[in-house]
Amino acid sequence: MSNKANGKSKKHSSPAQPAANPTVTNPFDRRSFMVGAAAGAVTLALPRWMNAGETGFFSGGAPATLDEDLNPIRAEITRRHDETVKRMQTWIRQPSIAAENRGMNEGCELTMQMLREAGFQQVTKVPTAGQPGIFATLDAGAPKTLGLYFMYDVKQVDPSEWSSPPWDASLVDKPGFGKVVVGRGAVNQKGPEATFIAALHAIRGAGRKLPVNFVLVAEGEEEIGSPHFPQVVRRPEVLAALKRTMGIFMPFAAQDPDGQVTAFLGAKGVVELELVSSGEKWGRGPKADIHSSNKARLDSPAWHLVKALNTLVSADGNEPAIAGFADKARPLSAQEKAMIAEAARRFDEKTLMKQMGVAHWVHDVSFQESLELLVSRPTVNIEGLVGGYTGPGGKTILPHRAVAKIDMRLVPDMTAAEALAALKAHLVKNGFGDIEVNMTGGYDPTTTPADAALVRAEHAVYKRAGIDPIVMPRLAGSWPGYVFTGAPLNLPAGHFGLGHGSGAHAPNEYYVIESSNPKVQGIDGSVMSYVEYLYEVARTA
Repeated sequence: MSNKANGKSKKHSSPAQPAANPTVTNPFDRRSFMVGAAAGAVTLALPRWMNAGETGFFSGGAPATLDEDLNPIRAEITRRHDETVKRMQTWIRQPSIAAENRGMNEGCELTMQMLREAGFQQVTKVPTAGQPGIFATLDAGAPKTLGLYFMYDVKQVDPSEWSSPPWDASLVDKPGFGKVVVGRGAVNQKGPEATFIAALHAIRGAGRKLPVNFVLVAEGEEEIGSPHFPQVVRRPEVLAALKRTMGIFMPFAAQDPDGQVTAFLGAKGVVELELVSSGEKWGRGPKADIHSSNKARLDSPAWHLVKALNTLVSADGNEPAIAGFADKARPLSAQEKAMIAEAARRFDEKTLMKQMGVAHWVHDVSFQESLELLVSRPTVNIEGLVGGYTGPGGKTILPHRAVAKIDMRLVPDMTAAEALAALKAHLVKNGFGDIEVNMTGGYDPTTTPADAALVRAEHAVYKRAGIDPIVMPRLAGSWPGYVFTGAPLNLPAGHFGLGHGSGAHAPNEYYVIESSNPKVQGIDGSVMSYVEYLYEVARTA
């Protein structure tokens, strides 16, 4: 997900600027390394809510100008600026890393506290076989109810790679953007979520009634593949509440540095797993690391893993070669190809390549073909290889164990269960049945109709802000929206939010607080975008 910014001038201390860290635009960790470079030639107007006299929402059933209806809320956002920033910093300063089981209970409790303070009347911790989830409701007495998805966990960090400590939530000056908050979770996902919470505070603080009711579900395991999130959503009381919603919304920092927004009508699914080759399970090679001179007379579990990995893909490493894996992959429709052709016209290929640090697309295909592959092709990827000695210098050993961390991306109509089964069957058939397959997380793809009310409301707000969003069939990354878009709920689900941030999963992750870039919103403008979105959702049939 990618967010961006607009902001007011406030006086804050400004620690040293973080070192430049090349990151891909639209930084939604492993979910949205999608595409993010928009056409540099597009010039965007400031959102119209920053100007006077624009026609806006309806109040009490009667037409009103946007300013007459929302000026008190806008003023409340400005008044609460420092409070909003402090709340975000407080959240970022609480480590909550599921992969390390670090600060998770504290992170869950802090999230629940923030929801109660924002007006949720019922906030319940939901136990799972892993980290707890959250189920919360807010009854505003409104005709419509909107579902919300939150995550409170973040990725791991190596503080030595950061120029500003990852848990300090420091406010720094970033050239080209203005004042930003730097910290783990700044853009993925605590920054956008805290900004949305600020919108609820501002509406209530202005003495206004919230335009919609809310049903919220949150998890603490998104960054490890959401292995237990279905246990939260599929509780009878949670399902019953979600069935009353018009769809599910996730706060998002959607603006690229040039102010452009890309909207997605779904996301790929994912399977995350480890393949483990060991002398013990194989029955060949050593059961403990031994001197490498013995390779002359012993099998190598490490080479055994390498040979197994080689069977998973084509000779060039680019096409999945697992029998049955992609049989159900749905081809692009004519409508989806037309969307991609338009996106290829509007994106800046050279800028995108520069941001990614690449010089060629796979097979040297055209830019449009690369986008088609990105959204339509399932993949088998090696995230990491670990085996034997990896420290300085050499250590002449024959390792007894080697591990490959794998992710497999899925497109409609594939499922995580079938992909995993195909992989296991493939290994057995090719003589590698001894290799352990340990799935750590994953889920199915998502799809939302382009005419869903949530999508139409999202686009209406963007266009009122002077932004014509680029529409793509799906995000090439993944998020666990399948629990909403699939049976038994079958709800539309998507993302929305102005503002900008980047560096998800990377050092020096940031979210813009006070923007010096006239094309992107700072935190106050981001908060206001959520206000406008909620009113638009309320009036969208």
